[in-house]
Amino acid sequence: MVTTIDDTKRTAIGQKLADMKAVQQLIISNEEKLVSAVNDSEIRKRMQHMLDDDQKNMGVLETVIVQYGIQTEPHQSTTQMIGHVQEMMENSDFSVFEKVAQHELLKHAQVGNGLIVHKCAQVVGADIEVAIAPLNAINFENRAHQEQLKGISEVLGTRELTGKDPDQGLWGRVQDAMAAITGVAGSVVTQGSSKSDMNIQTVIRLDHNKVNTLFTELLASNDPQKIQEYFGQIYKDLTVHSEAEEQVVYPRVRSFYGDNDTQELYDEQAQLKQMLEDIKSTSPSSSDFKDKIRRVMDVVGDHIRQEESTMFAAIDNNCSSEQKEQMASEFKAAKAKLQQEMASSK
Repeated sequence: MVTTIDDTKRTAIGQKLADMKAVQQLIISNEEKLVSAVNDSEIRKRMQHMLDDDQKNMGVLETVIVQYGIQTEPHQSTTQMIGHVQEMMENSDFSVFEKVAQHELLKHAQVGNGLIVHKCAQVVGADIEVAIAPLNAINFENRAHQEQLKGISEVLGTRELTGKDPDQGLWGRVQDAMAAITGVAGSVVTQGSSKSDMNIQTVIRLDHNKVNTLFTELLASNDPQKIQEYFGQIYKDLTVHSEAEEQVVYPRVRSFYGDNDTQELYDEQAQLKQMLEDIKSTSPSSSDFKDKIRRVMDVVGDHIRQEESTMFAAIDNNCSSEQKEQMASEFKAAKAKLQQEMASSK
């Protein structure tokens, strides 16, 4: 029998993502305070742009966590660090310059966390790389924010120490650095530059890409422990994905996608759930284990093709951008709740 165990490496990455979410919430809170505290209109405008980016990036980060599939709490040390920074940001004994300098360090730490998650994904599993791909846009934007914050710190620090403005050539250096970073980021930043959240098709397609990668990893492995790990993730991801679709997406699309086509999607997922339960009772070293996985892949493949062709087209033809983004938010929330329930039931 296959048990859907949590691999410790995957759990550790999930906790690092929880750290990033907690820090992102702190970053947003800090920037809201700094926007109100800064008198200089140019600096306030730059801080407001950062805040807009970071509010958008919180939605991207939440998508990554739900897509990754492990809901957990941040490390205690991260929670303690956040408390210390919050106290500093509320303390009037610290100048705006000192608070901006602290905020730049926080951005630096967030970039480091994002890079660590990517490095871990490279050594743990290709499916993790697929799940966390949207972090690229956040990492590049945070690096650009760091350069701006360095420039803001120089301006505020010079004014605080001398009472005079610094050489404004400083802003040119900051802009050059930001342009270089943006050039490196290329289309990654462009893809993540919208102020809106991801739409429902994008979020569903991320799930599809991840499970296809998991199937590939499983079939390529001859290690029973790794096969068990991959199937455990496939089982959890497909279970949560299908139930969230049945709660949020299918009831919404039935009116314009049609009763028959929508019911076909329900029926396919009912068949899929039965097949997954059957595989759970099969030993991963069994001769027919991978044959059963291939049969599941066929069902999933047909299901994906229908959703990504006709259902996605029907959504585009009948839903506004705002409605598609709202559906994505509800779908992610349903997945997060289901993931938490699944974790707590163990």
